[in-house]
Amino acid sequence: MITAVIKTILLFGGRSAEHEVSILSARSVADAAPKPRIEIVPMCIAKDGRFCTPERSARILAGDDKSERGDADFSFETWIRGQAPDILFPLIHGSGGEDGTLQGYLDILGLPYVGSGVTASAVGMDKAHMKHAFAAAKLPMVESVVVQDSDWRSERERVTRAVNNALRLPYFVKPANSGSSVGVTKVKNDEDLANAIAFALRFDEKVLVERGIDAREIEIAVLGNDKPEASVAGETVAGREFYDYADKYIEDKSQLVIPAKLPKEKVEETRRLAIAAFRAIGASGLARVDFFLERGTNRLYVNEINTMPGFTRISMYPKLWEATELKYPRLIERLLELGIERSKARAERWTSSMRWFDEGQSLVSS
Repeated sequence: MITAVIKTILLFGGRSAEHEVSILSARSVADAAPKPRIEIVPMCIAKDGRFCTPERSARILAGDDKSERGDADFSFETWIRGQAPDILFPLIHGSGGEDGTLQGYLDILGLPYVGSGVTASAVGMDKAHMKHAFAAAKLPMVESVVVQDSDWRSERERVTRAVNNALRLPYFVKPANSGSSVGVTKVKNDEDLANAIAFALRFDEKVLVERGIDAREIEIAVLGNDKPEASVAGETVAGREFYDYADKYIEDKSQLVIPAKLPKEKVEETRRLAIAAFRAIGASGLARVDFFLERGTNRLYVNEINTMPGFTRISMYPKLWEATELKYPRLIERLLELGIERSKARAERWTSSMRWFDEGQSLVSS
């Protein structure tokens, strides 16, 4: 365990549809982080993609300022060089934060951060690529069809036939790169398919059409790097027909049941598959893996993995770990430790590779 104070840059906001959710997550972390052990420095990315000053970021986090526009005269790269942080916690959900782009930027700057790297973040965010990774790992999934925007515009009839031939109603239509159920529609008849695809294409250039099943929604939290651990299982009981954005963040009618009422063998199967999904995309730090447990057949399907899940006190990820006897403040601390551990391992590997390169160059010159 790290004993010194951990100086942490708390990144939040971003340009995605989940901007407000990110602020809520960051506010919870800032309030709960053990003050003697963790020094929090807020840093907001406004909705226009620009960084805000630390002072303004603190006001935004407190709810005393708006985050529509960043500060044009503020340079994050100049500022961060004078900070010497131990770790960054990029609590930015969705595109531009959870999809590998932010992780790549931080890698270029040589900054350590919590969570998965570029590849795992990108694969975990893109549901089509995620399913390819899961298929390679032989994980059970519901059948689906990928629809590209260009194909939909030029070959709509062919695409519609492909969906009808591969799947049976109802369908779930969702953007391939989105989170918090943004852009998701349940389609009960073929006449509504076109509108559902058009709606999902507002959020991404690629759409996933999945066979809808009557199922319970089970979730597992995963924590760790090389040796990930799985939490107890939880269940989301939707307050609407399915667990959409309004149900998650507006109407608040859904229920989280922790631990989920499952037979012991089904819980163990779910935990095993969660770790397999985590490893299938090469994740690190944290992730939440979501499952469908089909009613009637009792079959378990991996739905998706979220490499930066919601992180408020009432979010499923921290609540699952609290039920697994890892309290919210300690969970925050553990994630920072895992990020530092991963950063040090990567730095050692880079140093080793550069030493090999330098030795090779010296042999060539001699």
